[in-house]
Amino acid sequence: MFVSLTIIGFSLLLFLYWFRYTCLLILSTRTTKDYTAQVAKANQLEFPLIQAHLRDVAGAADQGSLEALRHSLERDYRLLTGLLSHAAQFQVGGLSAEQRMLMVDYQAMRLWYRVSMRFAKGSNARNALEEMADIVAHFANAMGERSVSASRA
Repeated sequence: MFVSLTIIGFSLLLFLYWFRYTCLLILSTRTTKDYTAQVAKANQLEFPLIQAHLRDVAGAADQGSLEALRHSLERDYRLLTGLLSHAAQFQVGGLSAEQRMLMVDYQAMRLWYRVSMRFAKGSNARNALEEMADIVAHFANAMGERSVSASRA
């Protein structure tokens, strides 16, 4: 029984490591043309400003400003995932596995942000917001790629 629980625990840890590594790898890849700025401007999204603010602020920001940034990111995330889901209805195959993984990662970072704000109140919450903003930027780029490929068809 102990051996089985140890194997299950170790397998779960390896799966979580693989999942985080894969999500970070997806976020680090770049496409030949970046559509994030165009999509952000067309849809009045605030994530580029949030990314710039988080990168410019060296220390941990106060709780109120981080909450305001999180609310803006949540709005951008809901808008982009809604657009991607709607666009996926008209495309064969729907959302990609990478996009679904990033959606799960966004929710995990959202949870990590809340835990960090409650207990740590430090740079962990800021780092979670940075990754959430990177996920939103990735979705904006994907939306731009879809719109360009749809216009060519």
